[in-house]
Amino acid sequence: MIGIVDYGAGNLRSVQKALEKLGERAAVSGERSVLDGCDKLILPGVGSFGAGMAELRARGLDEYILSRVKDTKLLGICLGMQFLLEKSFEEGEHRGLGLVPGQVVRFGEGKIPQIGWNAVFGLQTPLFAGIEEGTYFYFVHSYRADCADAYACAKTEYHIAYPSAVYAGNAYGVQFHPEKSGEAGLRLLKNFCRM
Repeated sequence: MIGIVDYGAGNLRSVQKALEKLGERAAVSGERSVLDGCDKLILPGVGSFGAGMAELRARGLDEYILSRVKDTKLLGICLGMQFLLEKSFEEGEHRGLGLVPGQVVRFGEGKIPQIGWNAVFGLQTPLFAGIEEGTYFYFVHSYRADCADAYACAKTEYHIAYPSAVYAGNAYGVQFHPEKSGEAGLRLLKNFCRM
């Protein structure tokens, strides 16, 4: 069972439908009793960093995630990936979960937000098994990860090369939306379920 963490925001149902298409059982919940029965966790997200983290904290899900990730694989998607980092500078400065060293910063040039298909390269970790270099995924974001290469398992070019997927320990995150990225996105979700 895959647990999709519900903190009152995010594209929860589309992630659940993508997992169900793969034949996976997925539960959308913010209840510890339900999430405790899940083998892996997905933290989706859309919206602003500060508001999202405030909701996670208000429900005690930040501490829950920090405790579970010690022995459970976690995948953050879009804003959920950004939550994994130490802090964000979206509309002020906000503390993240701190699972991946680094910060979230606004794109300095180009049309913002970045919306549409873009290539990922430098693929590492089993998350990208069977996915070719330069595969296109679907992005919608104005802020990006800024972290050391040691924590980047994929990069994307949008005026600059930036980490579009990050990892540290059991925590993985992708800036793009695998649930909106066709067969490649389904492959990535399948890889996560098999990790």
